[in-house]
Parts: sequence; C-alpha cells; structure tokens
Amino acid sequence: MPEGSYLYCDVSLPVPLDQPFTYGLPETLRHRVRPGSRLVVPFGPRKLTGLILRCHDEQPSVTTREALRLIDSEPVLSAELLALGRWIAGYYCAPLGEVLRGMLPLASEIRRGKVWSLTDSGRDAARQLLLDSAPDDPVAQILHMLERRPLSATYLAKTQPLADKAIRSLERKGFIFAEQVQTERDPLRAPSERLRIELAVADGERKLNKPERELRAFLELHPGSHNLKDLEDAVKNASMAARSLARKGMVSLKPETVAMAAGPVRVRHALNPPQEAAFEQILEAIRTRGFRTFLLYGVTGSGKTEVYLNSIEAVLAEGRSSLLLVPEIALTPAMAGQFFSRFGDRVAILHSAFTDVERTEQWRRIRSGAASVVVGTRSGVFAPVRNLGLIVVDEEHDGSYKQEETPRYNGRDVAVVRAQAANACVILGSATPSLESRYNVERGKYTLLELPGRIEERPMPSVELIDMRQEFLETRKQATFSRKLLDAIGLRLENGEQTIVLLNRRGFSSFVACRACGERVECINCSLTLTYHKRDRRLLCHYCGYAEKVPAVCPKCASEHIYFLGLGSERVEEELHQAFPTARIARLDRDTVTGKRQYETILQDFREGNYDLLVGTQMIAKGHDIPNVTLVGVVSADIGLGMPDFRAAERTFQLLTQVAGRAGRGSVPGIVLVQTINPDHYAVRMAAAQDYQAFYEKELSFRRMMHYPPFSAMANILVRSEKKEMAMRMSADLGMILTPPAEKLRVMGPAEAPVPRLKNEYRYQFLIKAASRKTLNELLQRIRTFALDRKWGATALVIDVDPLTLM
Repeated sequence: MPEGSYLYCDVSLPVPLDQPFTYGLPETLRHRVRPGSRLVVPFGPRKLTGLILRCHDEQPSVTTREALRLIDSEPVLSAELLALGRWIAGYYCAPLGEVLRGMLPLASEIRRGKVWSLTDSGRDAARQLLLDSAPDDPVAQILHMLERRPLSATYLAKTQPLADKAIRSLERKGFIFAEQVQTERDPLRAPSERLRIELAVADGERKLNKPERELRAFLELHPGSHNLKDLEDAVKNASMAARSLARKGMVSLKPETVAMAAGPVRVRHALNPPQEAAFEQILEAIRTRGFRTFLLYGVTGSGKTEVYLNSIEAVLAEGRSSLLLVPEIALTPAMAGQFFSRFGDRVAILHSAFTDVERTEQWRRIRSGAASVVVGTRSGVFAPVRNLGLIVVDEEHDGSYKQEETPRYNGRDVAVVRAQAANACVILGSATPSLESRYNVERGKYTLLELPGRIEERPMPSVELIDMRQEFLETRKQATFSRKLLDAIGLRLENGEQTIVLLNRRGFSSFVACRACGERVECINCSLTLTYHKRDRRLLCHYCGYAEKVPAVCPKCASEHIYFLGLGSERVEEELHQAFPTARIARLDRDTVTGKRQYETILQDFREGNYDLLVGTQMIAKGHDIPNVTLVGVVSADIGLGMPDFRAAERTFQLLTQVAGRAGRGSVPGIVLVQTINPDHYAVRMAAAQDYQAFYEKELSFRRMMHYPPFSAMANILVRSEKKEMAMRMSADLGMILTPPAEKLRVMGPAEAPVPRLKNEYRYQFLIKAASRKTLNELLQRIRTFALDRKWGATALVIDVDPLTLM
C-alpha cells in the first residue's frame, strides 16, 4: 500500500453521541484523506458532514459503512485546532462533534435537504394505483414520479401543489422514506450582490448568446472587478449571462469581500510612562516567543487600546499573527475600524451577526494568511490564524465570553489555552478584571500591568450616589428620575454636551398585574412574568420569545383593573421625551437593534452629535469612546443585586464602573449620578469610589469564606424534562449516585432551579464544588456516563463548568 494511503478513518459527527465513528474508505479516497478535513458519510438514513479525526488501517470489530465524498483537499482544522477542540470537549464535558461543528463557520458551503424514495410496499402500491386512481390524484402522481427515480422534497413541492399533504400520507402508510442529504453549494448560485465579476482569459472562440456577448463587451470596455448586482442595470440578464460565462471559463466570479469601514481614525500618539512600561514587558515576551499571560488593568480611558495596537505591531514585525477578541458585536465595528485604519487590508473581522457567506469569506482570508490581524467576538478564538503570536482579550471580565449553549466554553479561558499551545502571549485587558483573573496574578500565573490614570492626565469622572429613599421622603413622589439628575441633563442640553442614561432592563414595564386579585400575566412556556413592550403593544418573554396581546381584563377574575409595574429602558426613553420635548433621544437595546448594521448606525449618529441623549441597557456601558459625553445617569443601580447568584455583587460593580467610565473622555470633565435604594451596599459604594482594589479584597474574603471560585472548581448541573414528574425522578436518581459526596467534594441539590420552568421544560439543579479540577472532571464524567446508561434524552442533562450565572 502506498505511503499515506489508508483503509479506514475515524470521523467526528455533529450528534449528541460523544464518540468517533469509523468508516471504510473507497479506493478513490484512500490516498487523499487527512485529519481535519470534512467528509460526507452515511449515518442511519441521513448523510452527514463530519470531520476526520484519524486515518488508520486498524480493522474495526464491527462492519463499517463506506464514506461517500471528501469535501476538502486541505484540512480545514489544523492539528493545533483539533487538539484545542479535544481539550474543550474534555474540560467542558461536551460531545466532540458539537465542539468541532462550532469551530467551523462554513455552513454556507453545505446545502441540506431530503430526498424521497419508494419502499418495496410503495412500489407495489404504485403499480396498483396506476390501474385504479384518477390521473390528477397527487398521491398517485408522486408515487409514479418516485418510481422512475428518487426526488428531492424541494422538487416535489415545486411540481406538485399538494405535495406536503400527499407526502405525509404516503410516509404514514410506509410507502416512501426520506434520506437526509448534504451537498456542496454551487458558489455560482450565490446572490448577485455577493459576487464580483472579472474578465478571464478565454482559450478559443465559443458560441455566445446575445446577453453573454453584451456582458463580455461591457467588461472589455470597463476592465477590473465589478459587483454583479451593479451590472444588472447596464446589461440585460447580466446575472444569468455571468453564471453561464463563468461555467465556460470566460469570466471569473468570486465572493464579494465584506466591506469594512475604517471608522474614526485614531491619531497615533507617544505612549505615556505607564503605557510604555506595560508595553516594554509585553514586547520582551513577544521577542522571546514564549507563552505568557498579562493582565492589563487600566482605569476607563487609560489608553489600553493603544497598548494593544503597539503590541500587535510588534508581533507583525516578528512575522507572526494576532487575534483580538471583544465581548459584544457592538464593539467589533468600532474596534475593527481603529485597527483597519492602522493595519489596512491585513485585518479580518469575524462575528455572529455576519451571514454564513460573509463569515466563510473572512475565515478563508484568515486561513490563507491574507489576514494577519483578526478582530472577532467569542467564536473568533477558533479563527485559523497562521503562526499565532498574540491574543488580546478586551474587557476580559465580560460575561459575553461564556457560551450559554453546548459547548459551554469561556472564550477568555480557551484563548489562554490556545496561546499556551502556540507559544504565544496573551493580554487580558479590563478596568474591572474578573476575580479569577486578578487572583491568578497572586498565584503567579499572570503578570499584572497597571495603567492607573487616564491619558493626557484627564481627571476621572466624579461619581455621586443619590438615595432614592430620601428623594421619595422629600418629594412624596415615586419618580423615575431624581431632581438632581433632571437638572444635570437639562444643563448638558443647554451646553451642547451629551448624556448617557443606563437602565439594565428592556421593555416598558417589568410585568402586568391585576389590582383586584393580584394575578400576574406569566409566560405559557416559562415560570416568568411577561414584560410589557409599549411600542409593539404586546407582552413578551425575554427567554423563549413567546408574545401575546395586552389583556383587556384579568385572565383570572375578569377585573378591568389591569396595571403595569416596574421600569424598562423603553419607559425611560418616553419619560425623557416628556421631560425634554426638544431633546434628540436614541435608545440602544436588544429591541431597537435587530440587524447587524443598526448598532453601528445608532452609535455613529450619537458619536457625530446627531443625538443629545442615549438611553440603553448594558450595551452602552462598555468600550465606547465618545468625547462629548460629560454626564452619565444610572436610573437604578440595584437591578441585579438581588439575584440568587454569588456573582451578583461583582457584576453590579463592573457594570457601574464601566458605565461611569463613559463620562469625561474629552476635554470637559465628566460627572456620574447613580440612583440607588442601597447606597450602603459595598458593590455600589466602591463602584462610586472607583476603588477596584477595595472591592476585590472585600469580595475575595466572601468567596474564600463560602468556598466559591476562585477557591473551588465549580459546575452547575441541570436536569430538564417537559414533564415535571420525569424531571423530579431523573434528578432524584442522579442525586442517589452523588450521595454521599467523595472527599473534597460538596454537592448541593437537587433543588428547583431559580427559574423552575423555561422554554416548556421543568428544571432541577445541582451545584458541585470541588477542591481540584481533576476531582470535579472525574465526577462530571461519571454523571455523563450515568445519563447515557439510563438513556436520557440528548437535552435532559446540562453540565455547565465554571458557570457565570446560576439562573
């Protein structure tokens, strides 16, 4: 057998079963397969795309099926990324196939569908119906069509008006069966606006129709690359002619490159002494080409981005590549714009708001080495960057880096592991570092770099707490805004300055209730009240998306006395319009931002001075540098403090500190007014004092006393079922194997989850603390094995390692 030729390969498939599947290789594939390439294989009645893990000649003990088709001649995942995928699967207790699927943004290249075929009994029925049925009977027509050859569901739906009903009937009778198929998409079938056309050198004369001749003539007169959509006005039937010419090799059609606005140009400036000291340490580590992790702790406005830019320049000078992660899609365009103005077309951008085609095109630029500076959100940590030298994780404390569905990985921690394997440096930047990262400095794992003051010696904003209990005693009114906040906003409007107003809650009112009987309107799928959205005139569940009209009467007692309680960002916007009728006000939250471009549009308009006030949720609290903002108002600092979660104080401190940092980033000093009913809570008090060190020491002593992270390894286990009795029984069975817990393990539960029912599933919870990672991982693997042995459903067990929320 020639070298590099194999009989079998182990394939990872995107199915809940956590095991590789061995397939035989046909003669045509034996010398072409390589680990990391995608392969189409049969799996039951379906055809799935999997990733090759290993090629070998070891004959399995069971009969194997043959692989069908190789998609990639070159591996799409390198050995380094395959190893990273295996680490994620092991550490976060997730099926390897699910992990690897999440690492590849290539869904746009695969088209999925059903192909229907006749069973043996279906062939008999087709012959009988040929004699008995009417000629226009859709059931008979479909059977006769399938007698000739299997047909796709799409084709049947196009040719038979009543195909869906007839297919369901035939399937119930066992006359037909479906095969799931996956085929590569024809790149020439992409929409016109996503293709660029250019004249190619044609070998020999060919017969062309009129549109083809006209398109060729236009391209000869206008050389260069054109967007195909733009040519449709100039040349009749340009789209069809272009695809035909491309198949003949007479023009080239390539995917349209994603446009990347340069954004506000950052003026390069000399580093101040703290920035220079931090950069010198990073530069030394970059030049030694070894693994090292830096925690860059700098107050808001201290110039962390300039340190990132200089570090990336140093990495590029060494002939290596860099990766920058940001927590929110909203930050990606602004950050990418800054990097694009510095590094030009070497920048690629990756985030989930892009279409599959756009993500694939960027991914291929990175893989080819055309892009050596990558800016992305959480999943950007899997970018196929060549010769990686530096990973920067901006706002490393942010909860957005944690994925809330399988695999439940933390992008920040995965970045550190990836950098370690690549002998690269990591910079974790934040004005409010997570307790785990800051504690790793004390343990000697990370190196602390500090930027204690703002650039150009600008002062930090002055922060004032407003006790809303005292405000009520003085005014005898339950008001949304204090008198001081309203006066401060009015003054900013007079001076032509801008204001940010934060309330970290969407909607108009938190819930709707009946004055007569106290009934609250709840979601039919979740044990949560529905939020009132006035603009849409509906009640909405923010977890499952269920919506209904606002009831005219109480659904329980039929009383007409319905009232709205609580406060949301939509109501804040409306009340500000009432208080300041001439002010230009914008709102930035998940309700106003439904498309990827709306983030950029609203923020850019605010940056350019087209709005006086910006109201929003936590989206507006981080990363935005708008010099004309001199006032930040926090409507309620207490949202989140009462959550049943040990991280509630940390999240509150981080949010208040971050939003306060938006004020005074220009030449005019900023002020921050924080409304609260808990002015003595240490998280609120220390955020107002902007004293991170004091908060860190206070919170760390609480965590140490209660054995919470970073003093223990933790996992949150959820058992779910649509039937409450089943969920209770499964959690009780699991509780039996966890009792009594082993030494240095603490198991709390089973208990109802804080949200007992979510998306129509009842949920019971275990919280596990362990003194060591190894002990915790061994127990979690036992739990997974138990669930598999009991044949629990694929979604019945959720294992969340290092949870950021216990809800």
